[in-house]
Amino acid sequence: MAKGAGGPSGNAVIAKATSAAPPEIGKNATVMVVGQDGKMAQLRAGTNGWLCMLDPQGDPMCFDKEWQAWGDAWMNKKDPPQPKTVGIAYMLKGDKGASNTDPYAAKRTADNQWVVSGPHVMVLLTDPAQFDAFPTDPKAGGPWVMWKGTKYAHLMVPTAPMPRTRMHAKGAR
Repeated sequence: MAKGAGGPSGNAVIAKATSAAPPEIGKNATVMVVGQDGKMAQLRAGTNGWLCMLDPQGDPMCFDKEWQAWGDAWMNKKDPPQPKTVGIAYMLKGDKGASNTDPYAAKRTADNQWVVSGPHVMVLLTDPAQFDAFPTDPKAGGPWVMWKGTKYAHLMVPTAPMPRTRMHAKGAR
């Protein structure tokens, strides 16, 4: 991919996208971008089954096969398939923020519990009831469930300390 319209070169996008995962995963991952037409385009073929890309805000992320199916469903506003195995996604560079309650919120509102996450791993569980063992408060000091009660619920696991102060008193554990 050549640099165009002030955009980054293909090599720069590959480097940024693969920085989301541990180096041994990123170096052999497929790298995709969302094209001008909104469709996915491959920048680099991979050999290990992982897919790395930049999210709409430019944050790097890498997905295993379970997450790839989940991501396709989320992007196309379809029901995600029930994971057959635990799914892992890496965002080791963190993100610029997302709603903790609304999978499609594009910006902070008074009631969507916007959270900016540092480096983290995201986990899809094979049984949605397993999410009940975790809080939804991202500042509780450990893993939390993002988008609980939606078909896109997943576990967020910080890889660096997060503040232990609570987001809301309501439902805090």
